[in-house]
Amino acid sequence: MNRTPDLITTEWRKSSYSDGGASNCLEVADNHPGIVPVRDSKLQHGPVLVFRSGSWASFLTYVTE
Repeated sequence: MNRTPDLITTEWRKSSYSDGGASNCLEVADNHPGIVPVRDSKLQHGPVLVFRSGSWASFLTYVTE
């Protein structure tokens, strides 16, 4: 069983908290049931972190409090 998500056709969006500059930008991908892929916009062909949706929601709750 392959547990690696296929991210080849993924459409990425920058975080709404990004300053719009060329540095410190986080991109996330929507439309992946149960997971949230995250990457550094400066390293578009670099590593991708994949979080479970519940874990990502908990993280967002924590950082926005």
